[in-house]
Amino acid sequence: MKIDGEVTTGLGKAAFFLSKDFYVNEFQKNLGFIPFPGTLNVIVSEEYLSEINKIKNNCQNLIQPEEGFGSVKYIEAKLNDKIEGAIVFPAKTTHEENYLEFISKDKLRDKYGFEDGDIVNLEF
Repeated sequence: MKIDGEVTTGLGKAAFFLSKDFYVNEFQKNLGFIPFPGTLNVIVSEEYLSEINKIKNNCQNLIQPEEGFGSVKYIEAKLNDKIEGAIVFPAKTTHEENYLEFISKDKLRDKYGFEDGDIVNLEF
C-alpha cells in the first residue's frame, strides 16, 4: 500500500516511550535500528482508514512491554521512497485514527527539513 499524507506536529509523548529500553531493544532486534525518540506524524485521508485498519488488525509484529506500558504493533515502511523505518500502532494513543506515526533512526524533521503541511508518501 502506498499513500500520501500531511506532516503534522504530534503531542511529544513518543519521545518518552521510545526512550524506554524494552521498546528500543525490540525495535533494534526486529527492525535493525534504534529509533530516534520521537515519531513523524502524518495525517492521511479517511478514505484509507478501512485498509489501514485491516493491516493494523492483522499485524503480527507486537511489542509487549513492561507492566504499566501499552503494547505496540508495527509494520515496516518506507517514507518518500527512500527513508527506511516503520509505522507504529500504539495500543494506548490519543491520536485520531487517521494519524500515522512513523519511526526511523533519524530525527526526520532535522535531517530532511520536514515541516507541518509537507506532503509525504508512505509505503507499507
